Amino acid sequence: MNSMNCSDMTGNETKIDRRRFLNRCWTLFGIAAVAEFGWLGLSFMNSRRERNRAFKTESIITAGPVEWFTPETVTAIPNGQFYLACLADGSLLALSRTCTHLGCSVPWDEEKRQFVCPCHGSTFNLIGEVLTAPAPRPLDTYPVRIENGIVKVNISTPQKRERFDKGQTARL
Repeated sequence: MNSMNCSDMTGNETKIDRRRFLNRCWTLFGIAAVAEFGWLGLSFMNSRRERNRAFKTESIITAGPVEWFTPETVTAIPNGQFYLACLADGSLLALSRTCTHLGCSVPWDEEKRQFVCPCHGSTFNLIGEVLTAPAPRPLDTYPVRIENGIVKVNISTPQKRERFDKGQTARL
């Protein structure tokens, strides 16, 4: 028995064979799968948008007292998602964690004394300058200010740059 008999609204019987029935089932399953993937994608994008919106509203991050930062060191500031580099002269430079090549998160390698991108191998020195490509330019910076001995960083907008300039640092 390869087919089923069904009655339509008028009482007429129509034949639906097994192949057509299974094709319709697979089509419905496919539509459901595409809808679910679309829903997951939208959920992911909305959560990212919300996370970024919350991140943007709190634009001034308190990194800590000036005494916490010693010359020639790099300190990760997790709640601001940036690094605070204390240069040899004691000035401070806030560097983005985002590689300027493809946007990967760039960790500080204390042994090599470099930022090393795990995605494509770009390296950056203590002040964020490119040592090895493919990164096209230095790491972005954020404005730093010192108020009553407390280091504060404005993370609302990263500042793109082509080279290091002493004006990008905050001095004691």
